Amino acid sequence: MVKIRLKRMGANKKPFYRIVVADSRSPRDGRFIEEIGYYNPISTPKVVSINEEKAVKWLNNGAQPTETVKNLFKSNGVLEKFEASKK
Repeated sequence: MVKIRLKRMGANKKPFYRIVVADSRSPRDGRFIEEIGYYNPISTPKVVSINEEKAVKWLNNGAQPTETVKNLFKSNGVLEKFEASKK
């Protein structure tokens, strides 16, 4: 199964995440298929950058986002574009 999830980067106590498409069997920070964005929760305001075309493409292909990624997609309007593309 293919998942869209966060890959942790950055130093100790200073997390920075990349939003990646990966096989569900691979480790959290291990091999991934494609990088589709990033998320920085430390900065003020929080920075989220998502390549919407790639995200919608992977959602159409059946990739399942984790809960955190789903919330990021909702706040950035990616899920709305995905719903519109299904119609």
